[in-house]
Parts: sequence; structure tokens; C-alpha cells
Amino acid sequence: MIAGITDGSLPEDEKEELLGQAYFFRAWAYFRLWRIYGGIPILKEALNPIGDDNLAVPRATSKEVLDFMCEDLDKAIEYLPSQWPMAGSDYGRVTKGAAMALKGRMLLWYASPLYNRANQADRWQAAYQANKEAMEETWYEMDPGTNASGWAAAFATYSNNPEAIFFTLYNTISSSNSDGGKNNNWEQNIRPKNLKVASGSNAGPTSEIVDLFPMADGKRPSTLPYAKLGASLYSYNPVAFFVNRDPRFYRSFAFPGVRWAASGVNLASQHNEQPELYPYENGDNYELWSYCWHAEREETVATGFYADGLNDGERKSLYVRKRSNDTDLSNPLYLWDATNGFKISAAPYLEIRFGEVLLNFAEAACGAGHLSEAVSALQEIRRRVGYTPDNNYGLDSDLASDQAKLFAAILYERQVELAYEGRRFDDMRRWLLWDGGASLPEGAPSTWQPSGWGGNTCTYLGVPSFNGTRRHRIQVTAIENAAENYASDPLKDDRPSALNLMTADISPLQAGEEANRPIDLLSNFYTTYTHREELTTDGDEEYYVLFRPEYYFIGFRSSAMSNNAANMHQTIGWVDYHTGTNGVYDPIAE
Repeated sequence: MIAGITDGSLPEDEKEELLGQAYFFRAWAYFRLWRIYGGIPILKEALNPIGDDNLAVPRATSKEVLDFMCEDLDKAIEYLPSQWPMAGSDYGRVTKGAAMALKGRMLLWYASPLYNRANQADRWQAAYQANKEAMEETWYEMDPGTNASGWAAAFATYSNNPEAIFFTLYNTISSSNSDGGKNNNWEQNIRPKNLKVASGSNAGPTSEIVDLFPMADGKRPSTLPYAKLGASLYSYNPVAFFVNRDPRFYRSFAFPGVRWAASGVNLASQHNEQPELYPYENGDNYELWSYCWHAEREETVATGFYADGLNDGERKSLYVRKRSNDTDLSNPLYLWDATNGFKISAAPYLEIRFGEVLLNFAEAACGAGHLSEAVSALQEIRRRVGYTPDNNYGLDSDLASDQAKLFAAILYERQVELAYEGRRFDDMRRWLLWDGGASLPEGAPSTWQPSGWGGNTCTYLGVPSFNGTRRHRIQVTAIENAAENYASDPLKDDRPSALNLMTADISPLQAGEEANRPIDLLSNFYTTYTHREELTTDGDEEYYVLFRPEYYFIGFRSSAMSNNAANMHQTIGWVDYHTGTNGVYDPIAE
């Protein structure tokens, strides 16, 4: 495409318009490979796959690939507009801001401990400059709304969404346009089955992520192992886990006793026939009641009977709510029907959004030594969801004087702000968080041992290594047992009003105030009638995380090496197809 446009006869402005997009997507394709493998072959010209002697291109260094990607993005930045002229038909095309944001993300990767074991300052400075330019190009003011409703609505806004920088659009929905192949399944994957979800929900949060979110003052729960960050003054009740939490908590998780509106869901016939399984005639006023109870004869916590018909095929108390098209927030972008449930949805997927750009800038600024600017970016992240200057947006007051603590605060914020957006695995790789970089793959040179970060990134950040841990899930269980059928729900008559996030006061109860708000009554329901059970996610206590040091850079499959016998060398820590011995390619070396 690049060669054809460059050599073609189009007017120069039309060439640039097309080339800007082509250079962006070539850089994007390379980035998706580079972040997994490190250096890969660089192809700058189209090759003839038949009879061409130059097909066996060697692996470039990781730095050479980075420079190549940045060159492409610099051309994209030069050619692409900040906004396309046709606001409707052009909406969704990549822009100058998208190219800047992607370049900033790439340079942040290269400055991170995965590539930057010696903590070289020039890499952080380059990432800082790129992300600063991206932030200034894409800046806008978000209205937090009630209980972070403005923040939550950004994930289900189809057009004219300033939060969306690089994103996928799907078909808009109408009765005549129901092609499920051009829509997405996210709503289907997170909604409970008693809304007639065809395949049942499979997105349940772990207890680890539920416990991780900040308290209402913006500080970590005292039990959270970010040792360098200040702990909240609010005590954390693991039974009533939703009390006094960060506003994003309520928009990221759904739990028993919360309203979760779903317009267009008609369950009248199912409700009339099986009211215990389908307690609502429609989804407009849907309430989630997903606690469970055990039969009188039941001893194991791994089984139970769930309220409101959620026993069959689901068996979970908490659900992922993040990125939901909650119709209290926005018009439905899905077309619900009794056969497909929510499968046909046009909610966009935000690959890069402004919240990430702010966090990328904060991290790069911290690494480059601009600590006060990094703190300002964190303050803006918190302001967007309702925090205020009254307590420094819930941030520790000494972050601008402690680089290690500030890095920890930024990575903690990334876990919360970007939860369920596909960023945590990459962040853990970038920061070597399975073992802090303590272990090296076979054949790795000494340069793989971190000389920056105090020799161990986990110790530097004040977080435990992820290796040796495992995941769990929360089961909200009635204290009182009951007979084993849906109609014997022991708590149905004791339920309070569900929590409506569009009107509820979720702030901490002040001294002298009566505990009669909906969130107070729901908390009392939990502490009086339920207890918390911790279940392992796979039902086997013997399984623990073991991420081997060679996994930080993945090796090539034998087919890739056999197709390029002369030049496709294997990565250190992986077996070379040609020699049967350990690979020699070093993705960290320049």
C-alpha cells in the first residue's frame, strides 16, 4: 500500500491522508509483535514471495525495531489531522493524537525495566517528551458525574467520545442491522443469566481485585500489600466489601443488592412461568441478588443454591460491571432478544483512551525525574472520578519527593483505572512483577539482572512477587441454611432496597448521622445475614502461579525458524529449532 500510494498519481494531500493511516497501522502491527518477542525482522519494502532471494530477513535488535516504529509514527503524526473533516463518516479513523499516544506507549515500554534493566535516564526522557505531546494533543475535561457516572459512560459512548483515542467501532444496532459478526459480546459476557443471557456470564472478578480498590479517601485498604503507600483511615470490612470505596469500585463490579439497568429486556412470559428463576418482567429496573445458601445437609462451601435463578450454569456472587452499557448511563447500544441475549452490541472497544495517556505520562514523568508533573497527572486521574483537592485527591502528600513511592502509586492507579481493559498483564511484564527480575533464564548474560531498581523491581515498589500466589473468588453466603430449591431463599424477605448508583449517597457515614441510607441498610443486610466465603477459582488448592523467567520474552515457534533457516535465531531461554540448544538472541541488547 505504501509503495503503491507513493509511486501513484494521486494529489499530494490525498497521498498524505492515506499514507498517514498506513504508517500508523504498520507501526501498530510491529508493536504487537515487538512487545512479545523483542526484535523481529524489519521489512521496509514489499517482497515477492516466489523466487525472491531476500526473504530470509534477519532479526533486528529491539532498539532497531523501536526506531523503525517511531519513524513510521512520526510520518503518521506529520500527515494525519487532529480531527477528520467529516465528523460522522470519518469518525473512528486514526488521528494525529492516536499516533502520538501510540508512540508514547512504545517509548514507555522501552524505558520500563523489561527493556531497561539499568534504568537509563535518556529512555525515560524520550518517553516523557512523547507522552507529554500526546497528552497535550488529546486533552479534554471529563465531568465525573454522580458516583463516577461520567467516567463509566465513556465506555458506552459510540460517537463524539473525547475519551476514545484509538478504538474499534462496531455496527450500530437496528432491527434491520443485526449482523452479530460485526458486533461484540462484552455485554453478553458480563450480564447475569436471569436476564436471559444465552450462554451465561463468565466474567467474575477475583477477590484479589475486589480487595485491591482504594477506600473512599483514596488510600489503599490496610490489608493491601503496596507497603510504600499510606493506608486508609477507614477500616475495611471484607464482608460488606462495598462500603467506603473508591467511586470506580461501584462502576467496575456488580454485587448482591445493586441496581444494573438493562433496557429492552422483556422477560414477562418467563417471569409468569418461573418467577423464582426470572424475578423481573423487564430489565429496566433490574436488581442483582446473587448471594447463595447451603442446604441443611451440605457441608462444602464449593456448592450452594443461588438466589433469583442464578444457580444454573453461573454460580457466582460478584460480576464484572466495567465497560457495561448500563442504560442508566447511556442509551442501549445492544439489540437484546430471547435467543441471543446481549450478543449483538455496538459498544466500542477503546484500545487507547485518554485515561491511559495520563497514566503513561505520569509514569514517564516520574522516570524522567519530573515528579511534580507526574503527581499532577495522578491528581487529574482522580479528579475525573470525583476526588477533590480537599485531601490531595486521596494521594499521599510526599509523592513528589519519593520516586519509588510515586512509581508504586502510579502502578497501583493503573490497576484500578485500567482494570478489565487488558493492561495489567503488560504492566506486570514491563515491571517484571512475577519475581522482580530475580531469576534469569538459562544462558542469559549478566545484563539481564536489574542493576537499576535496587536489583529487584518488586522490592523497589514495595509489592510482593506474584509467583507463588493464586486467585480466589468471593461467595456471599447466607448464614442460615435452607432446603435445596430456589423457592427456599432464606433472605428474600429481608432484602433492603437495591443500591441505585444514580441517586445513592455512597460517601462515608459522618459522625452523628443516622445509618438509614440505602448503602447503610445494604451493609447491615450483609453483616447481619451473610458471611464471606473464599473459593479458589479452579477448585484445586495445589495450583499456584509459576511464571518462568524466559516467559518475559516469548520464543519463536519451530515453524517460524524453519521458514527462515539462515537468520531467525531463537531467543535466550528457548530451544533453537536449528541447533537443538539454547537460543542466543538477546532482546535486551542494543
